[in-house]
Amino acid sequence: MENILEINGLCKSYRDFSLKNVTFALPKGYIMGFVGQNGSGKTTTIRSIMNMTKFDSGSISVFGLDSVKDTIEIKQRLGVVFDSMYLAEHLTARQIEQQIRPFYTKWDSDDFFAYLKRFSLPDDRCVGDFSKGMKMKLMVTIALAHKPELLILDEPTSGLDPVARDELLDILSDYILDENRGILFSTHITADVERIADYVTILNNGSVWFTGSKDDLAESYAVVKGAESAVPDGLKGRMIGFHSYRNGFEAMIRTEDMRGLPDALICEKASIDEILVYIAKEAKNAGHTECDTL
Repeated sequence: MENILEINGLCKSYRDFSLKNVTFALPKGYIMGFVGQNGSGKTTTIRSIMNMTKFDSGSISVFGLDSVKDTIEIKQRLGVVFDSMYLAEHLTARQIEQQIRPFYTKWDSDDFFAYLKRFSLPDDRCVGDFSKGMKMKLMVTIALAHKPELLILDEPTSGLDPVARDELLDILSDYILDENRGILFSTHITADVERIADYVTILNNGSVWFTGSKDDLAESYAVVKGAESAVPDGLKGRMIGFHSYRNGFEAMIRTEDMRGLPDALICEKASIDEILVYIAKEAKNAGHTECDTL
């Protein structure tokens, strides 16, 4: 299976935060959900892929090219949507299209205006007057208009109403029908990941906590609840994010550790949201803190 994106041993240190040996790969033809709480390192990783941040060590390959040495060629073939708009707000969408078009060899003006129409965006109104959701849809339109082979999206559904979110996810699903493409999809809305992603990478405090197929993740963890007295000796230490209540406890457990659990305990498959919550509880139990800004 050929990878469209490979990250190996990525390290980047700031004064109060660091990426630590981040390693994962995205195969061609698939969507990867890139998740983790604020401060886990998702944006730093994305900026490193884009050669917008100088990392300390490791390597990043996009289309088999070096992310630093071949950055110009990579950016011709890459579409990116950040979580805030970078466009001049006094311009209209039509004027923005005229300014951006010369930079891309595969820019398609017909596609650009077709996406504007699909998203119900005006082409003659200053984009500074757009709502947050409209601005996000405009950036998605720009990202798609030059026919990228890899899409990197940082919180693309943030600020979108449910109808627009559904429409965007449909567009991404159509885009990935071309098996030579790929999508790295960073989001806090894990329901979107569960709907369209094939692979999931979870970052926690600058490190990869999990990377693999969404199905493998779903089968690997469960939430267990019940009376704390019913927990077998030695198992509590292997539970993740253990939390006691007056009437019992709840925690996450690896499915491989579920053998021999008493019937008195309730076990349910863990959603991605629940996995992130229990990771955070485990960090709190261990006395760790997270940076809220990177």
